[in-house]
Amino acid sequence: MTTEAKTPDKTPLLERIPYQAILLGTCAAIAAALLLGVDNATREPIAQRKMEDLQQSLAQVVPDDLHDNNMVAKPLLLKGADGKDVTIYQGTKAGKVTALVWETIGFGYAGEIRTIIALDPQGKILGTRVLSHKETPGLGDKIEAAKADWITQFTGLSLGNPPADQWKVKKDGGQFDQFSGATITPRAVVKSLHAALQFFEAHKAEMLEVKP
Repeated sequence: MTTEAKTPDKTPLLERIPYQAILLGTCAAIAAALLLGVDNATREPIAQRKMEDLQQSLAQVVPDDLHDNNMVAKPLLLKGADGKDVTIYQGTKAGKVTALVWETIGFGYAGEIRTIIALDPQGKILGTRVLSHKETPGLGDKIEAAKADWITQFTGLSLGNPPADQWKVKKDGGQFDQFSGATITPRAVVKSLHAALQFFEAHKAEMLEVKP
């Protein structure tokens, strides 16, 4: 009885499945290590930049002489109407809350419009600025303080000033101007700021308690 000799595998090494699997796994491990290294190297600078941007935004809506604390040191977390955390930055002076700042979001023509709003203890707007948006240049971007003074008209207003039915753009029967060819954008900002004032009214006691 004869035994048939086994034919040697002449498949090139680079085409063999086990080799390809090992090569793929090695490449994936190297890529993961590189991504982890880049993430670790950039995490701290990115966090520092975000903190600097936040402090700059706070300075635009809360005068330095209105508080003597580091507003970002001990933020207050409250639940919003959607169940998500809302980060509140308290400005204090002589042990009392003098300013409250947080971010509010509206939905414009091209997506989210993120604004920052500052209130005094009575619920009056100290200032508000747009942090980010994707609205149409030359139309919707007039919500930016650098492009127009439209956003500054809210300073000094409150939940009851103007009355609730006036917290709308003029096209909807309210008192705030819309932009020619861009009503959706200012409508979104007005709505989000009015919602922020309602949020303050609902959480006033918690927001005015000095965080230890």
